[in-house]
Amino acid sequence: FVTHLHNIRLPSTMKLSLALSAFAAAASSASAFVPHIRPSFGIATELNAERQPIMAGNWKMNPATEEDALALATEFSKLLGDESCAINDFDGCTEVVLFPPFPFISKVKDAVEDIGITVGAQGIFYEEKGAFTGSVSSSMVKSIGCEYILCGHSERRILFKDDDVNINAKVKKVLESGMKPILCIGETKDELDLDITKEVCAMQLSKDLAGVTKEQMADVVIAYEPVWAIGTGLVCEPDAANAMHVYIRECLASMYDDEVAQATRIQYGGSVTPESVDGLMDQPDIDGCLVGGASLFADKFARICNFQKVEE
Repeated sequence: FVTHLHNIRLPSTMKLSLALSAFAAAASSASAFVPHIRPSFGIATELNAERQPIMAGNWKMNPATEEDALALATEFSKLLGDESCAINDFDGCTEVVLFPPFPFISKVKDAVEDIGITVGAQGIFYEEKGAFTGSVSSSMVKSIGCEYILCGHSERRILFKDDDVNINAKVKKVLESGMKPILCIGETKDELDLDITKEVCAMQLSKDLAGVTKEQMADVVIAYEPVWAIGTGLVCEPDAANAMHVYIRECLASMYDDEVAQATRIQYGGSVTPESVDGLMDQPDIDGCLVGGASLFADKFARICNFQKVEE
């Protein structure tokens, strides 16, 4: 409701009043949507040495041609150092995932797989097959080597009206198919201004992970992407982003347990750049980045993947 208030022609004061009323009403039955967040004592103070960093490049609807996609993938792969590796080879290195558009996935995979880069799909439909024009199934993208699927990206939520029911169905389908979802959550600018960021993210987690078991959570990555920061050049300050990651872990601890909360990898996304990545990755609860625009430049994304943590 709040997310789409900006599409309704009402005075701004009335929008604010309606939004606050909606959340006041929701609060009375919050247990149906938002997990009760118990206080955490040290839940997010441990070092993230057991969580492999994961950097993902979401190319969105770019570049224009297969030739351009191959050139970008090839150039990028040449710039990565020994810091990157596949998840199966984790030994203090970073997992790197590329999300090209559907037509380019196979060729990009062929260009990067030898150095341990993984490919994923930007989305799937939750049905296996049928009369769903324009959609692709999990089995289709798995058959061409995809290991990760983006679920719940804000552009799918806002532009294509992908609601939490559909997102939840997609998350469960990805897991049932033996792949790994990257579940994107985050607040809009309106929600930020209303100071309901935590409530929004808690509801998205609760709804989008409904029916996902503790055991399945081992294959789930969460991406916290404040919508107001995507493609705008704005980025959360590292300590503010880390604080939201801590809160997300508190939500996961309430929904599952502390083990799941500590084991789940949580990325930050939203105008990540070579200039901002080191500060973000120096935070103890930020395990990687979901990168949009900068991933279309081989040198920029390579620098992001080869981030440098501040020496202790």
